[in-house]
Amino acid sequence: MNIFRLLADLSHLLAIIILLLKIWKTRSCAGISGKSQILFSIVYTTRYLDLITTFVSPYNTIMKIVFIAASYATVYLMYVKFKATYDHNHDTFRIEFLVIPSLILALLINREFTLMEVLWTFSIYLESVAILPQLFLVSKTGEAESITSHYLFALGSYRGLYLLNWIYRYFVEDHYELIAIVAGVVQTVLYCDFFYLYITKVLKGKKLQLPA
Repeated sequence: MNIFRLLADLSHLLAIIILLLKIWKTRSCAGISGKSQILFSIVYTTRYLDLITTFVSPYNTIMKIVFIAASYATVYLMYVKFKATYDHNHDTFRIEFLVIPSLILALLINREFTLMEVLWTFSIYLESVAILPQLFLVSKTGEAESITSHYLFALGSYRGLYLLNWIYRYFVEDHYELIAIVAGVVQTVLYCDFFYLYITKVLKGKKLQLPA
């Protein structure tokens, strides 16, 4: 554990809290991509299967359970409890175009060809592109509520901080995970345009608008 990983985990947790509070308080899923939330639930499920085989620490276990539970809770709120507010018409990204290539890549490029390692690698690849349906939805609607923008910024910050975590571990611990680093770079790059608009508009009190 180091300060960058701790801040990354806290930023990730903040993103989840912001999203759940947004849905629960407004009783609406408007502006949120259910497709991205399904992908995140797949990511956490396949990545944290080691909960049943390996114990690292209470912190590690609790955070994994929280991320899995929160992802399924979000999917439930969107597709069951507040289904009537979910924007099916704009959330049309074909997630199979992300899931299938991620799985094929995990089968071809992994640390070790075992079930747990392939699933872990698959989750890393899939997470790097899981936000695309959300960004696609924002692009189609042309704007995002401030609370949705805060959620996306916190989620993007989580990945950026994890890159700093890997840099720290490389220089201090002489340890690195090339797959995680490359996937993290890809994911952070996807957020770059959003980060710029967030800083220049949302933080100045303006509604975030993306080009269609």
